[in-house]
Amino acid sequence: MYKVKSYQYSIALAVCLAVAGCKTPAPEAAVTTSTPVPESFGSTVQTQDANSNTAALNWKDYFKDQNLVDLIDTALKNNQELNITLQEIEIAKNDIRVKKGLLLPTAGLRAGAGVEKVGRYTSQGAGDATTEIKPGVETPDPLGDFTISAYANWEVDIWKKLRNSKKAALNRYLATVEGKNFVITNLIAEVADSYYELLALDNQLDIVKQTIKLQTNALEIVKVQKQAARATELGVKKFEAEVLTSQSMEFDILQQIKETENKINFLLGRYPQEVKRTNSTNFLSLLPASVSSGIPSQLLQNRPDVKQAELELVAAKLDVKVARAEFYPSLDITAAIGVQAFKPSYLFTMPESLLYSLAGDLVAPLINRNAIKAEFASANARQIQALYNYDRTVLNAYLEVSNQMSKIENLQKGYDLKSKQVDALNTSIDVSNDLFKSARVDYFEVLMTQRDALEAKLELIDTKKEQLNAAVHVYRDLGGGWK
Repeated sequence: MYKVKSYQYSIALAVCLAVAGCKTPAPEAAVTTSTPVPESFGSTVQTQDANSNTAALNWKDYFKDQNLVDLIDTALKNNQELNITLQEIEIAKNDIRVKKGLLLPTAGLRAGAGVEKVGRYTSQGAGDATTEIKPGVETPDPLGDFTISAYANWEVDIWKKLRNSKKAALNRYLATVEGKNFVITNLIAEVADSYYELLALDNQLDIVKQTIKLQTNALEIVKVQKQAARATELGVKKFEAEVLTSQSMEFDILQQIKETENKINFLLGRYPQEVKRTNSTNFLSLLPASVSSGIPSQLLQNRPDVKQAELELVAAKLDVKVARAEFYPSLDITAAIGVQAFKPSYLFTMPESLLYSLAGDLVAPLINRNAIKAEFASANARQIQALYNYDRTVLNAYLEVSNQMSKIENLQKGYDLKSKQVDALNTSIDVSNDLFKSARVDYFEVLMTQRDALEAKLELIDTKKEQLNAAVHVYRDLGGGWK
């Protein structure tokens, strides 16, 4: 008897092992391999030192304007996008708990009651009619069924399928944390960008107001000259048109200031209100923060988006292992223990009402494995996709820093030249006004000189804003702000 059973078990085990031994698809490799990061950013001015990297600075130490620091601090507390990202972290954390729970046996309690009436002229009915439960007591008809039991089920993780699934969930959780850090870095940069834009608009508004006063004075002069027959009505109307143009520009800037303030308020998660900021008269004297780029390989540790892409690549590789394990047999162990009787009064009559079971199932896919193959192919494709995404993220990070470092150098050169241009045009305004009063130049030259000076001053302010924003962007692109 035992030899027959052993022989049957041996056959079943041999079949399962044969299935497990069948060749399973191997993961495909990406067409290209990752290119090493260059040793430098190609900057001609900035020195690259592994021990000096601006990304290591806390954002409160990097930004010196206390008003800006207060705005960023409020944004980090109230920004809705950041709060949404924090909930994504909670979702990923709960996914780890789900995967971890699959590694452990599931257990529960079961209670049931039922009744069964079978036909008298059936094999079961005839047997029950001639069977006594105990001497002198026939089998009841209909027959009740009352059960109280505890049960357990456990999938034995032979091929590390469940453990790899849990590790994949853990890496995705860590990726969401890095995603949150990336949101923080970009949020800080966006608030700083908008703040400097607001300061620039304030300064441009002051310049336009000064220009309007200058143009109004010139208009009064040309009106007097007309009365003295030294100018014509054409000159008066030209000056009036120039004043109106500048007044219209003033309201355009006021609208831009309002929109920029509301953009900052949106980032701070609050309704429109005035944004406290530094006096605009000192805007051109603001100096961009000094930047140390470090070495390119530090981007792999400092950039949250690079670390996120790396963790997602690790998770994708683990998903391939999980999908590959589906080709192998799985071992499920089930067990139950409890009491069962046809009357509740007999439930705890031992050992007659005792029931227990213990079974192990070794199951493996044999014939139709198309669904498993398709899932494995999809997991493999997602792995290759994650690798390409990682390479792209690293390349993008390097190019962003390289662009900003070059921009800082070129903006400084452009700012120096524009400053000299503004100084020259300021002098030319005084000269043209003196010559106009003495009728040595006509109104057209005065108008053009004032117009050129206004444009140059506004461009100088834009260049200063771009300098400050470039310092913000290179801090963000180096991976600063989230620590």
